[in-house]
Amino acid sequence: MIDSPVITLTPQLRASIACNLAHVRPVAQKLREFLGDQGVPEEDLMSCELAFVEACNNAVLYAPQKAESLPIDVSARCSDGQIEIAIHDHTTGFKLPAIVALPRNENESGRGLFIIRSIMDEITYTPDACGNTMVMIKRRSDSLTTQAHFSREKTEDYSRKLAESEQVISEMAEELSSCYETLSTIFRCGAELGKTNNVITFATSLCNDLLQITESDWYVLRIISEERTRLIPFATSVPGAKLEPLFVPSPGKATTVEMQAAATRRDVWFNTEQPVSQSDPLHQFGSESIGLVHPILFADNLTGTLTVGKSAGRSRFTAAQANIVHTFADFLAIQFVNTQLQEEQLKHKLVSRELEIAKSIQRALLPKTLPQPCGFGLAGYCEFAQTVGGDFYDVVPVSDNSLLLIIADVMGKGIPAAMFAAILRSVLRAAPELNQQPAALLQRVNRLLYEELSEVEMFITAQLAFLDFEKRELIVASAGHCPILLGSPTSQLKAISPDGIPLGILPDANYETHIEQLPRDARLLLYTDGLTDARNISGSFFSEERLLIWFKSVSTEDKTAEELKLSLADAVHQFQGEAAPFDDQTFLILAEQNSARRRNVPENFSR
Repeated sequence: MIDSPVITLTPQLRASIACNLAHVRPVAQKLREFLGDQGVPEEDLMSCELAFVEACNNAVLYAPQKAESLPIDVSARCSDGQIEIAIHDHTTGFKLPAIVALPRNENESGRGLFIIRSIMDEITYTPDACGNTMVMIKRRSDSLTTQAHFSREKTEDYSRKLAESEQVISEMAEELSSCYETLSTIFRCGAELGKTNNVITFATSLCNDLLQITESDWYVLRIISEERTRLIPFATSVPGAKLEPLFVPSPGKATTVEMQAAATRRDVWFNTEQPVSQSDPLHQFGSESIGLVHPILFADNLTGTLTVGKSAGRSRFTAAQANIVHTFADFLAIQFVNTQLQEEQLKHKLVSRELEIAKSIQRALLPKTLPQPCGFGLAGYCEFAQTVGGDFYDVVPVSDNSLLLIIADVMGKGIPAAMFAAILRSVLRAAPELNQQPAALLQRVNRLLYEELSEVEMFITAQLAFLDFEKRELIVASAGHCPILLGSPTSQLKAISPDGIPLGILPDANYETHIEQLPRDARLLLYTDGLTDARNISGSFFSEERLLIWFKSVSTEDKTAEELKLSLADAVHQFQGEAAPFDDQTFLILAEQNSARRRNVPENFSR
């Protein structure tokens, strides 16, 4: 009699991920839960989760445009001895090296693959006509076979891996520290510029701080001449340096590294292998100096060059340090443009023209188009009271069925308020992992901005609203801002105002979370106090009462968000009459469309 074969079923997980970074983390959590159910030890769970996230992030980041609509297919199998994770993507592919070495400091790429190789036991990468498949294997640490294998590993091999991992962590920590130093310096110098309006002092202070953050020895800053044909020396850290104006040549005719950067609009590096020539003005700083020349651009227009160098024998610039140089140069470009605008005003007395130019720069911070959720319309409005205002709004798509609405008001007006509005936008967008947690996001932003805001005695009110249209759920957090108005034809009007103080008042402020369900045919309004504080010629305010009356009246009307925007703006303008706006007036309005309006709406965001 023949014995029946014994069949062992290996637990398996399969999933498809949209080619979007926001979709990676939820599937990584499912992978952890799946492996945890199989009794995989915690140390193996952490390794598998980290390797999975790094591999999926690369699959998203390096996907060509034509493959962005294709899913990333993943699977995981777990046996008593090992864990196998497979990821099938549609990138252009690469050749997996036999040995994945620790990338050099100046390289931004390659760290993810190094981390995967360090924490997983085996990796294979197979390209084919339909895409590429990476298979990662992790031997379970609780397996007797694995334990026996590990006992045979050489101690020095583990020491090497540990040292390399510690180096990667140290570099990441250093890079993070540099980012915070950069942000703090920009805040401080920006605040000083708002007080003195001396761009030379501002640029010198900013560049001196740049030398410390990037561990450099000298810098040369040039600005474009009024006729845009020459690079004029503006500031340098080396007293007595002989620097003459340089002509901006056409590409291919540059005779110095600064001219080359200006002509090509690209970074130019110099080092011992590619030294500056003896005729180059930078040769006076040392024939074996190492560094880079970065063209300073604003809206694709050249405004100058920034050269940062190190003395002979110093380490080369890391990728993080190069990025810091770019950030400082971008900030200098904004200030140079502002200075040029002020000089134009003094020379030609064209105050109105300068107002329009500055206003257009601030408007560039606002979204040019707004995403339109399925079944809903979204419209935004912002009118500044001065050249540049402190009001700000943004809409951040989080997934196909959710988005984050942001509205804020920086205390004061003019350039300082606009600078903090621009910085607030960057800081809010720098933490996408918190987009679904408005209160936690406000808390993080407050910690980052508190010191700089308190130093200049400024604060920011803000309102964040995360909308999940599939669950019809609204999650709100407020930093001392005006309440959100929520209503519909069939429900009572609600003014949602969770507890929370403005940003910049206390360093460790906490913010309350308020969750609300969206009623049918919902109307949602986020606004700044410039709306209710609008005055007419007699000095009367538009007031919250008038705003509530308007909102109640339109909640029963079948109007699109764009129609509601025009209606509210017209109501305020009619009230003001000939009176000029006293404060910036900004609002975001969301309106659910009825079934007749939805028939031709696609079932996703139109971006």
